[in-house]
Amino acid sequence: MQFLISMHMNPAVLDALTDQEKAAIGNGHGAFIEALKTSGELITTQALVDPSQAAVVSVRNGQPVVTDGPYLEAKEYLGGFYLIDCENKERAIELAAQIPDTAVEGLGVEVRQVMFADGQLEA
Repeated sequence: MQFLISMHMNPAVLDALTDQEKAAIGNGHGAFIEALKTSGELITTQALVDPSQAAVVSVRNGQPVVTDGPYLEAKEYLGGFYLIDCENKERAIELAAQIPDTAVEGLGVEVRQVMFADGQLEA
């Protein structure tokens, strides 16, 4: 079964961390990635740039309209994700609990099963 573990960031929370705390989070992600590779459960992982560097695309009257910056004013934003393949939801939650962000008040980690991929519905 495939699961998306998404990490939701809050810039105010991150800014309040010490350099040592930020380094610990980065090192924790490195160890987590290596553990997932070793277990064979990692499909991919990606970190995303700050939403201020995003482009929002919509189509109006048949023409694309592009604006810079985040779509919504929000305290939290999607900061990155892990796509994993594991036995079941319980295992996905067990893995998500190992992500260092889960120990930081104000940062969120969400686990969602992939419904379909490459056009194939999952059972």
